[in-house]
Amino acid sequence: MTSKIKVDNINKVSDDSNIINKCGTTITLGASGDTINLASGASQSGFGRTGTVDWQTGDIKTGTFTAVNGKGYFCNTTASSFNLTLPSSPSAGDIVGLKDYANTFETYPLTLDRNGSNINGDASNFNLGTSGTALTLVYVDGSKGWLITDEGSNSLLGKFVSATVSGTCNTLVTAPDCANYKVATFKNPGTFTVTCAGNAGGSNTVEAMIVAGGGGGGRGCSHGSGGGAGGYRTIAAQSVSGSPGAYTVTVGGGGAGSTGSPKSGVQGCTASVFCTASAGGGGGGGWDNTGGNAGGSGGGSACSPNPTNVGAGNTPPTVPSQGNPGGPNTPNRMGGGGGAGAAGTAGSAGGTGGVGLSNDISGSTTFYAGGGGAGGSLPAGRSSGGNGGGGCGGGPSPSDRPGIAGTAFTGGGGGGSYNTENGAAGGSGIIIIRYQFQ
Repeated sequence: MTSKIKVDNINKVSDDSNIINKCGTTITLGASGDTINLASGASQSGFGRTGTVDWQTGDIKTGTFTAVNGKGYFCNTTASSFNLTLPSSPSAGDIVGLKDYANTFETYPLTLDRNGSNINGDASNFNLGTSGTALTLVYVDGSKGWLITDEGSNSLLGKFVSATVSGTCNTLVTAPDCANYKVATFKNPGTFTVTCAGNAGGSNTVEAMIVAGGGGGGRGCSHGSGGGAGGYRTIAAQSVSGSPGAYTVTVGGGGAGSTGSPKSGVQGCTASVFCTASAGGGGGGGWDNTGGNAGGSGGGSACSPNPTNVGAGNTPPTVPSQGNPGGPNTPNRMGGGGGAGAAGTAGSAGGTGGVGLSNDISGSTTFYAGGGGAGGSLPAGRSSGGNGGGGCGGGPSPSDRPGIAGTAFTGGGGGGSYNTENGAAGGSGIIIIRYQFQ
């Protein structure tokens, strides 16, 4: 026989207040101000979750760990990135919380390891790269998997690209003209590592500018030609969707100026990323009839009976063109190096370098890839290098006779020399990558 207790109310002895009360179809547990606890080890069903988690304030996470349903974690990535692995085989209603403990997710992102379940409907892990992120994730079903609910938005969860850079003097900063973009600047070889590829709902592409090293200036018995600028190329929208990983970045140095025979300058070095390469600038021609060398932009013509032995630009050919040819000579006057925006010129006192091209990818408008000026022998002085880092040519004043080097990190061509002084080196190249991160 089953025992039954039939009552409408259970009251507290000390003050006769209700502990359990039934009124119609409503059952009330406890009185106002009371706390209702389940015994240790007991579980409840049928009440549903309130959307809260138990925050683990005494267990700050500093390395990869597996989250437990119903708990929230403070994640400290001050030293390095790590993974928060979501619970395996979750049930609908399971809940996990997290918070950026030290506001360092931008520097060292936290990776959400899906552990076999979808996150926001995607079968991918996600990187959280916004400092200060706080999220509550609830497991809904096998289709959407874990979804953000409290104190967050989908914009935080993998919709945008995040990346890191490596290599000496290479930097990754917020763009000065827009707080939603990052600018990765490579002045030396390194690696661009995509830690989150983003998606079409936010952004999954990057843009890039690739400038190779400028060519060195020539040397002559009277004067040398200007070096050509490094090849200049841009990428408007390079997709990184579905391919997080490390991309090798090669940044070219400038070619050496001529110091003897042959008297033409040395070609600059190649720059490349995302399977796109810019060729080094061609060296400027010398007095010994060595013509200008071909390259991204070509070196200026040698002083010889043939004024057309200029260095060809856009070599190897690209579309759009990565540069222009060097300038021709006039009798006993050398040509300027070609630039990304125009060919080098001839001149009565030495040709000027071709102008470069402007680009605002860094957040400020800057010219790159100007050709080097040729050495000149008339009182007009130094011939000008092209706007974009091209070095000036040597002039007749004793202190002006060596050419001026191309500006570092612009791919500018080196200036040719006056008389028997040495040609100048081309400027080193640069690669800049820009992407939306929030």
